[in-house]
Amino acid sequence: MSVVTNTIRNGVDTDKMFATLNLIEAQPELARFQFRATNRWIDGSHNRSTIKDFYAAGGEDTTRSEGFQIDAGEPAILLGSDTGANPAEYLLHALAACLTTSIVYVAAARKVELTSVESTLTGDMDVRGALGVDDEPRNGFERIDVAFRVTGNAPEEKLREVVERARERSAVYDMVTHGVRVAVEVNAD
Repeated sequence: MSVVTNTIRNGVDTDKMFATLNLIEAQPELARFQFRATNRWIDGSHNRSTIKDFYAAGGEDTTRSEGFQIDAGEPAILLGSDTGANPAEYLLHALAACLTTSIVYVAAARKVELTSVESTLTGDMDVRGALGVDDEPRNGFERIDVAFRVTGNAPEEKLREVVERARERSAVYDMVTHGVRVAVEVNAD
């Protein structure tokens, strides 16, 4: 008689997850990643980013056969034509997506089976700063609020612990709350 253990929890192969964590702990150089995006202006506020290639685990990743294309724009009230979400909305999406993925992974590691994870994010902004109308308001969000609704096979306290640990581990949450140095280079023809 053989015993079969299901290592898939919340769509995550926990055996592979723990093996990856153990490998990175043993070989820290494998933890160096470089993600990339290219962007091209199309017209007005419409521009398009392509995301495909990245460096991971000691080499260039070649698993993506095609890149992801993401269109951005502005709503009509900001002189756009709604060709895509605006960059601030993409930031909210990135934060929501990273926190959600972190919740799923933390829950899987802690043997919590999730039935749903939903979030609502709001970002408050006084656009006078970004528009150059007034130097007093900052150019970006003044605050971001995140509200999660999480259900699963664990008590409320355990689900709250999962969300808190996910917040502590979320890369995008870290970037948003602690900032990141951005170097801008210009080549003009």
